[in-house]
Amino acid sequence: MIPVLKKYYTQTIVPELIKARGYKNRHEVPVLEKIIINSGVNSSLDKNAADETAAQVAAITGHKPVITKSRQSIANFKLRQGLPIGVKVTLRGPDMYHFFYKLVSIVLPAIRDFRGVPNKFDGHGNYNLGITDHTIFPEVTIDSIKRTMGLDITFVTSAKTDEEGRLLLSMLGMPFRKK
Repeated sequence: MIPVLKKYYTQTIVPELIKARGYKNRHEVPVLEKIIINSGVNSSLDKNAADETAAQVAAITGHKPVITKSRQSIANFKLRQGLPIGVKVTLRGPDMYHFFYKLVSIVLPAIRDFRGVPNKFDGHGNYNLGITDHTIFPEVTIDSIKRTMGLDITFVTSAKTDEEGRLLLSMLGMPFRKK
């Protein structure tokens, strides 16, 4: 089954971008390539912190996350080589479009006093969004969590400039903050 947002992209957004930006063919039109969800883990608090965080991220995304481990020891941070320091999931294809649609239509509007997401890109058409509290996702039950965690969500596009990336994401429905 083709996601609603993917169908909207191919039938509406691609022709509009070809007309507005003067692309020669539909392969030049920027596309959302992948979404990466990342969360840091403080394993010094609890031995099962990485597993609990992985379970929460799996509930949010529907995919089993990868637990990232430290590559080197840093004494000032009480960090040893091989300790779990984060959890990440990369979404592509239909799951990516389902997650994006859920984020834009359900999760972000549910934030109290929401005025839009910041308008800052990385210089290559990619966008990073930080969420401080993961309980805004409907899949998370507040009774089952011990502590709140933050999420870093990265939207990777094939856009060459920030302007193209911003136009693509805004046409897909990303609610950017008005200046």
